[in-house]
Amino acid sequence: MMEISCSNCGRTYPPDGLPYRCPTCGGLYDFNTPLPFDPAQVDWSQPGIWRYRHTFGLSPDSDPVSLGEGSTPLLWAEVFGRKVAFKCEFLNPSGSFKDRGSAVITAWLQSRGINEAVEDSSGNAGASFAAYAARVGIKARVFVPESASGPKRRQIEAYGAELVPVPGSRTDVSEAARAVADGGTVYASHAYLPFNLPGYATAAYEIFEQLGNKMPGSVILPAGQGGLLLGLVRGFDAMRIANNSSNSNPRIIGVQARACAPLWAMFPAGSTEAGLVAENRTLAEGVRVRYPLRGDAVLQAVVASHGSMCVADENEILPGRDALARIGFYVEPTYVEPTSAIVWSALAHTIQDLPGPVVIILTGSGYKYE
Repeated sequence: MMEISCSNCGRTYPPDGLPYRCPTCGGLYDFNTPLPFDPAQVDWSQPGIWRYRHTFGLSPDSDPVSLGEGSTPLLWAEVFGRKVAFKCEFLNPSGSFKDRGSAVITAWLQSRGINEAVEDSSGNAGASFAAYAARVGIKARVFVPESASGPKRRQIEAYGAELVPVPGSRTDVSEAARAVADGGTVYASHAYLPFNLPGYATAAYEIFEQLGNKMPGSVILPAGQGGLLLGLVRGFDAMRIANNSSNSNPRIIGVQARACAPLWAMFPAGSTEAGLVAENRTLAEGVRVRYPLRGDAVLQAVVASHGSMCVADENEILPGRDALARIGFYVEPTYVEPTSAIVWSALAHTIQDLPGPVVIILTGSGYKYE
């Protein structure tokens, strides 16, 4: 099995329970070796992401948890004078890329006999966790900002989860969930726990396959906590190692909303004071994260790829969504949400300098936005 340990003190993840952080030092847990992708172990008889289950770190006798996540299309379009590919993660079962991570986290919960857990979210992660918890009969309680969009809140409740609206900022929501977790309830956090990262990495394996077993030259995607970005980088790295390739990983362009852009502010040549970053309201609510927990690892991955962090101004977000609609990504109810649309601004500003093939990740569905 892959080993998980505290990234601060090095203590190994315990064999029982599901602590969200190291009980000794409070550090984050993470996998301490590269993802063990092996083409010979890909099980093509399994659906979606579960063909790659050998990379998830689960015990062999753990049951998969699935709603049909993964295997999302890669669609091509000509924009700004170049052909680029769009990875349509908004077509996952609950409407976002979060399903790749939720499937794996829920399998971990199930394998350890856990029947109740809490999560906090701006909406997509909470809806995704609620769906997968319902799938296996886990009682879910999801903390969300009072300002979270109505469809996301209704979706969470429709799956049978208890919805807990919290006044204040997105940070306040996380603090409320942690308070409950520190009282003894399992915290199935998509930000603290590392189990979602191998799930997100499956999107990298799919992109590689969809490009004819080739690496993309560049990838542009929204980044809040940066978990998807980190998972993709690890996935591409695992593919490169498995194929014994000397080719470099793709250039990574992470995108944030200027209203709350700590990763952009901390990127080389920017500010080094994350505490000075504001947590203002933004249409791109899915990336409104003031303190990304794995921020250092995310930025190291971007720098190593010779990539960059970009920001979208608030007045660019809806025009970006509309521009995506005009190339077809607006088919009711599967148009993209504003958080996905921030990639358009970054694409406009970077496209001429990006090595190809260029892949854009469209992370969430617009049916959740109102």
